[in-house]
Amino acid sequence: MMIFFQTNPTTIFVLLLSLILSSHHFSTALESEVDDEIPYTYTEGSGKGPKKWGQIDPHWKVCGNGKMQSPIDILDKRVQVFPTLGKLKRDYKPAPAVVMNRGHDIAVKWKQDAGKININGTNYKLQQCHWHSPSEHTFNGSRYDLELHVVHKSSSGKFAVVGIVYKYGHPDPFLSKLFHHIKSVGREEERELGIINPGVIKFGSRKYYRYIGSLTVPPCTEGVIWTIVKKVRTVSREQVHALREAVHDGFEENARPTQQSGGIGVEFYTPRENGGST
Repeated sequence: MMIFFQTNPTTIFVLLLSLILSSHHFSTALESEVDDEIPYTYTEGSGKGPKKWGQIDPHWKVCGNGKMQSPIDILDKRVQVFPTLGKLKRDYKPAPAVVMNRGHDIAVKWKQDAGKININGTNYKLQQCHWHSPSEHTFNGSRYDLELHVVHKSSSGKFAVVGIVYKYGHPDPFLSKLFHHIKSVGREEERELGIINPGVIKFGSRKYYRYIGSLTVPPCTEGVIWTIVKKVRTVSREQVHALREAVHDGFEENARPTQQSGGIGVEFYTPRENGGST
């Protein structure tokens, strides 16, 4: 037996409209929640700060319990001089690149073969570079104003990162070339740069520190070969301000705190007295 209720057509229209609007409101709220969801932050006390990274995602556990985590404080008293490490072998070449605003940092990524560095006979191809402000690595407790990470990867998937630190002073030539793009690239956007020569990145010194650590952002993968150039280069306040202004709110200072690293040995390469300039 079927029972029919008489209903005013206007009432039906109002009910349907109400359902549609409430459904739209729910989906919009859900989309907004997903869009605004930032997996991790640099703000302690937010529940997603550096001390909590290892608890956010099962794949990030090493961020919390790893024994070779970066960055570290490079203390003079534990640095050992190793002249046999040899000069850092760079073999870069110009290639097409894009500038990327990844929300948590600004990066330049090379789309084709841009050359490599060679460490202990293994080639590591240049992938990308990005900036942290202030510096992530510290030197006897002192932190600088900016740090550039030049990321390389071997055919077996191992990382080798070159770190260069900066203090306020004259503008950095590499950032000067990118300055307009950094100021105008939208968040979560990438922009073609054309051909970029990685050789524009000035190291400025043959002297460097070497240790085995990790990536400094989740998933904090360990086994990364770090090469930290000893020379402190200069960057303008305007350039650092542009890098900070471009990223998401809360990522203006995107430096992970130094990690407990008592068991990590740091080697230092310096040319022999008769081995050329520094």
